[in-house]
Amino acid sequence: MATGSRTTATTAATTATTGTTASAEGPGAPGAPPEPEPCDLVTVPARQGLEAVDILRRGADRKAVGPVIHDGACATLGFLVPPGTAQAWDVPGSACTQTDGRGLRIPAEPPAPGSGWLLPPADNTPVTDPAVLRAALDQAARLIEAADNCR
Repeated sequence: MATGSRTTATTAATTATTGTTASAEGPGAPGAPPEPEPCDLVTVPARQGLEAVDILRRGADRKAVGPVIHDGACATLGFLVPPGTAQAWDVPGSACTQTDGRGLRIPAEPPAPGSGWLLPPADNTPVTDPAVLRAALDQAARLIEAADNCR
């Protein structure tokens, strides 16, 4: 597991989950903001993450990848995935952080200082399917290893 990725995942998830707001009328009331959809955050080193994004976007289902955060300070990418993913996530070199059911409202602006959207959220953009992400990360790791061994 990459040391920097766990720190980044925790920071980004924690920062993002504190930004939720509620209407004075309460959630679900007319005019109230929509309920936040909970999601977990998978962080990987930027090199592997960029390769995985390319793999996902070249695939048959080009919409297989949801919003992706780039944290330039820690050189990581963060993929938003469905809640509960962290419980079974075991991909070497990555970390998956739970939002503890608090819900992560996907903001228009990146949730952590020094970060930016590699793939910004859209109204109809779902989070990335963890099985699809796992396969892309595995393929990306093999490609990187092959490239590094050609030197």
